[in-house]
Amino acid sequence: MDTLGLDEAGRGPVLGPMVMAGIVIPEKKEKIIERMGVKDSKRLTPNRRAVLYRKLTKMFDYETVVITAKDIDTLRAKGINLNQIEKLAMKKIINTLRADRIIIDALDVKEGRLQEEMEEYVGHSREVIAEHKADDNYLAVGAASIIAKTKRDMIIEEINKQYIRSTKDRDGIGSGYPSDPKTKNFLKKFKYDEMPDFVRRSWGTVQKIKEAEEAEKLE
Repeated sequence: MDTLGLDEAGRGPVLGPMVMAGIVIPEKKEKIIERMGVKDSKRLTPNRRAVLYRKLTKMFDYETVVITAKDIDTLRAKGINLNQIEKLAMKKIINTLRADRIIIDALDVKEGRLQEEMEEYVGHSREVIAEHKADDNYLAVGAASIIAKTKRDMIIEEINKQYIRSTKDRDGIGSGYPSDPKTKNFLKKFKYDEMPDFVRRSWGTVQKIKEAEEAEKLE
């Protein structure tokens, strides 16, 4: 039996893309990746994730979907929420990679609702499991989490390098998470309309900047 694991990285940040990853793990190879140390990416160091990323992407069929900050803003402006955006990315990967079983790290508060929706989408030919903490409980989903997280980290690193190169601002952009002091300082350097394309303008953090600017104009 071949298992397709699905997971995402970058749901919460105000900077950069969200990445959905899927990887197909044959049942006979599960012991191998377990011995390799595959687990939820959050439980691994960046260096260890990078090593496993290289190994996994050489050994197995995989696919990633990168949803840029601009894409996220455009879709949300059309009334498509983050859960729906993730599901569109999942479906794209499911259509590309063939497997007997699909296991998803559930994004929906009600994991059963997501499972039913995906079962309806794929038909009865394939088993679907959607669970919270699936990246901890299933090796295929842990492998997908490693690919998604490492891919996003690589993109953020490149964005940071390009930003520093073009602006000479050596402070950089930070991790991209709203709570990161470096990211907060980065955002303060721009007016709303001047924000780079890799900023998610629909995020509350950025909307507050816009509201503050509008309030200043009225004073």
